[in-house]
Amino acid sequence: MIRDITIGQYYPAKSILHRLDPRVKIVCTLLYLISLFLFRNLAGYLVATVFLVGIIRMSKVPFSYIVKGLKPIVLLLLITVLFNLFLTRSGEVLWQWWIFTITAGGLNTAVYMGIRLIYLIIGSSLMTFTTTPNALTDGIEELLDPLKKIHVPVHEVAMMMSIALRFIPILLEETDKIMKAQIARGADLESGNIIQRAKSMIPILVPLFVSAFRRANDLAMAMESRCYRGGEGRTKMKPLRYHKRDYIAYIVVIIYVIAVFVIGRYVSLRVWVF
Repeated sequence: MIRDITIGQYYPAKSILHRLDPRVKIVCTLLYLISLFLFRNLAGYLVATVFLVGIIRMSKVPFSYIVKGLKPIVLLLLITVLFNLFLTRSGEVLWQWWIFTITAGGLNTAVYMGIRLIYLIIGSSLMTFTTTPNALTDGIEELLDPLKKIHVPVHEVAMMMSIALRFIPILLEETDKIMKAQIARGADLESGNIIQRAKSMIPILVPLFVSAFRRANDLAMAMESRCYRGGEGRTKMKPLRYHKRDYIAYIVVIIYVIAVFVIGRYVSLRVWVF
């Protein structure tokens, strides 16, 4: 499962999404995530599905690679679906046993909430798949630039966010190596109950934290040796500039948000899932 986590990883490809300005991708991703909570019926989900499929095809990121990133959240997805399935009691009763009751409203809520969570993860992942860490840092810094007027260290904040995102795949790879080394030495990481499995993770967490602190110290020393003193007075080799495709992307996403809001709330296409 460690190798299936793809968050924070960049997938190189030649697509229009890869060529977009990072500011556009950050803003459009936020608008897309907000749009997932604007509709209430099946029509809204259909519009969101068509839009997401179109974006995936434009990104040229393999669908299997995107789906692989969903495996680590299967447990969270299952818990969310089960909670909505058994705790939402509205509409006709479909099944009942002891204290467990499944209603038509609970079934619809569980299915729709599961789909919404999957779309949220895929939409967020597409931004990191198509944006390099350096471009992401520059985009965040440019978007937060107005906060400099109130003396917010925008450059430092953007750099910390980028470093944290970049460290995710590095630490995951390190965790995988440590687990393989422990298993080769006879460690049992898969058998037993939850408490026993939690205890078996201690030999992994200790060297992982040591490795993380060592990497952080090496990074700090490398930055100091290059005379890094923050963002004051720094220039950029590749300053960000908007192009025609960036404005088109803004227009397309805004039209999508308006469409999903209107269709998802006012078009009578609500159906029950059985």
